[in-house]
Amino acid sequence: MAGNTVSLFIQCLVDTMFPQVGEAMVTVFDRLGIPLAYPEGQTCCGQPAFNSGYRKEAAAAARHFIEIFESAETIVCPSGSCVHMVRHHYPELFPGDADMAARARAVAAKTFEMTEYLVDVLDVTDTMAEFTGTVTYHDSCHLSRGLGIALQPRILLKNIRGLELIEMQNSDTCCGFGGTFSINYPEISTAMVDEKIDNILATGADAVVGCDISCLMNIQGRLSRRGEKVKVLHVAEILAGSRGGNA
Repeated sequence: MAGNTVSLFIQCLVDTMFPQVGEAMVTVFDRLGIPLAYPEGQTCCGQPAFNSGYRKEAAAAARHFIEIFESAETIVCPSGSCVHMVRHHYPELFPGDADMAARARAVAAKTFEMTEYLVDVLDVTDTMAEFTGTVTYHDSCHLSRGLGIALQPRILLKNIRGLELIEMQNSDTCCGFGGTFSINYPEISTAMVDEKIDNILATGADAVVGCDISCLMNIQGRLSRRGEKVKVLHVAEILAGSRGGNA
């Protein structure tokens, strides 16, 4: 399969704490024969600042992102929340600068979440991966509500050999992370992630899978503190076949 060169937009948490997710993403695209590029000057997309009300700082991060990525043919990211930031909020960060707003819209139009790009753009439904075990899927908020992406990851998961997908109750209920929300309201956040974990455990699945590492980090941390053994995997890891169900 050939197509546009995909420029990888690697989210901060993946870059600093979960590099295996970025590596798995590369494995998937390499297997499909998609040419890749990695703009080394990329930094945070500015979402934490934006969500905390620091529009000036968010605009500075957005301007840098646009300068780094605007020459890319296609931009793909393993994070729905970051894609949501670029696609929906970048154009509104430059109300007094028509040129920058236009550049922001152009970059936003070619920025995609990984499963969205595979299914909706490339028409790929099978990444030739294998996984022995049962998984349940968590719908992260920005991905499902903000971008309307829910079916695409499920299509890909259901075509993985050996994998059984078991839907959890209220899969699209927030896990309680919400970036700075979990820091500012820790008690509420913990109650929310506990409810999410109860729903995960009720499925009996070996692993919980999602498309946003921030949510998965929150779920993984609480699972660990509760002494639960359910694995937590980013969808890229599953699609790459990088881990077996009993590995």
